[in-house]
Amino acid sequence: MSKLDTVIAAIDAANAKDPRQDEGQPEALLYGQRMSAALDHLYPDADDLLRIAVRGQHIERWILPRSDYPEGKAGYHKWRRDLAAHHARRVGEIMAEAGYGPDEIAQVSKMLRKEGVKRDPLVQALEDVASYVFVKHYFGGFVEKYGGKYDAEKIRDIVAKTARKMSEMARAKVLEDFDLPEDLAAAFRV
Repeated sequence: MSKLDTVIAAIDAANAKDPRQDEGQPEALLYGQRMSAALDHLYPDADDLLRIAVRGQHIERWILPRSDYPEGKAGYHKWRRDLAAHHARRVGEIMAEAGYGPDEIAQVSKMLRKEGVKRDPLVQALEDVASYVFVKHYFGGFVEKYGGKYDAEKIRDIVAKTARKMSEMARAKVLEDFDLPEDLAAAFRV
């Protein structure tokens, strides 16, 4: 088994322990699989480090529940920073056990902490994949869950923020792959 395969298997084993379920599978495990599939679609020539970051983006996400943090923007941002640090640390540990070196671990950690979106092509690729997966698999559920809480303008704002995080290529793929209502599709034409 290659180092890459060893790391992917270890990430999947960790995520298989997720007590939350989605489509009859552990939620984090399914998310990782969806991320890898989207990576193959958007960046079929991705290197091993990007493949690891994509698969490990939500490793053990359930360990730090949002409910343990204060409500509001500050609490949300603190939760997201803590999650990113946890993901980077856990994936780094797995990579070290598989024989990856400190420089490779540092690169993946940087991607998982999203340091350099819009500046670092690998960090941007991870953001593209995560945003694509959100639109493809989670946006409908998000609207269903929060549609009563948020008005149409707030939903459009969330879509616009997602689109702004994406590269031009990834936004074009969203428009090509999904039949979005015109008011939402407009955000991806920016």
